[in-house]
Amino acid sequence: MLFTPFQARSLALSNRTVMAPMTRSRAVEANTPNALMAEYYAQRASAGLIITEGTSPSPNGLGYARIPGLFNAAQVAGWRLVTDAVHAKGGRIVVQFMHTGRVSHAANLPAGAEVLGPMGTACPGEMYTDGQGMQPHTAPRAMTDADIAATVAEYAQAARLAIEAGFDGIELHAANGYLIEQFLNPNVNQRNDGYGGSIDGRNRFALEVARASAQAIGAERVGIRLSPYGVFNSTGGYADVDAQYLALTQELSALGLLYLHVLDHSAMGAPAVPAELKQQLRSRFAGPFILAGGFDAATAEKALAEQQADLIAFGRPFLCNPDLVQRLQTGAALNAPDMGTFYTPGPKGYTDYPVLGA
Repeated sequence: MLFTPFQARSLALSNRTVMAPMTRSRAVEANTPNALMAEYYAQRASAGLIITEGTSPSPNGLGYARIPGLFNAAQVAGWRLVTDAVHAKGGRIVVQFMHTGRVSHAANLPAGAEVLGPMGTACPGEMYTDGQGMQPHTAPRAMTDADIAATVAEYAQAARLAIEAGFDGIELHAANGYLIEQFLNPNVNQRNDGYGGSIDGRNRFALEVARASAQAIGAERVGIRLSPYGVFNSTGGYADVDAQYLALTQELSALGLLYLHVLDHSAMGAPAVPAELKQQLRSRFAGPFILAGGFDAATAEKALAEQQADLIAFGRPFLCNPDLVQRLQTGAALNAPDMGTFYTPGPKGYTDYPVLGA
């Protein structure tokens, strides 16, 4: 089933493999996509669907060094290089919007931008900066209602720019401890206003962003990624996590979104998302359902055959195997990833992985 076509709303996919979003830090000039990035994504256009690396909808969300944005004309033009290259090879591509929130350092932000979060509490740990090396995360300013409204509007405007740049849709990154999950997770969000203090309060920001994005470009072009049980960026578990994500999914389903993308980080050491919760999330969401997290060809086929998902996302295997679909289909050996070049500028470890028959 992995290699059969799939119709995701109005989007026709050539197979059921998804290239998962992976930060690569190659947007070296003013957080703007470039020809090297276009080459990288075009090499992987045989995926049924490509989800780009996390891309900020706001200057305030550029927390990591050299990650791309999508909030100005130059970035639209840069992303157009990417989408044109992927579409020329018959691929489909959506942009993942990742606002880093408190997972940031001021040295990585452009002039005039600031670190924001649901609370004024700094994220534990350190952040890499090109100019100063590793630094403790910058403490955020707690967002006011006006800040929240402005950020929701930034997501909606970025969604419009994504369509202008030629994307087939967008994915909202509500996982991995970035801004949307910072609001979802009570270990981070301890607000006592309408954006915290309860399941409905913590879900409110995610739903406002989803609704605004859907209104801007159509719900059938808006997907979302969730990671219940994730621990990345000092999130972690809490008592009513299942109830919260089921309530959130019920609301998201009512919007008619492009897909729901659920990430299980247990392959990288986080607690597993219980199989029962995955099944409940799938049943609550009336639309295409993507699973991600440690899959190979055999486990992907099993998940599809058992109707656990409609599509299966692969991360690092796509990073180091531009022709991953062909390799999975033929049983060919996979290239090993060079972890030392995951986030370094330039083509090494980016566009130079070998393909079959080369």
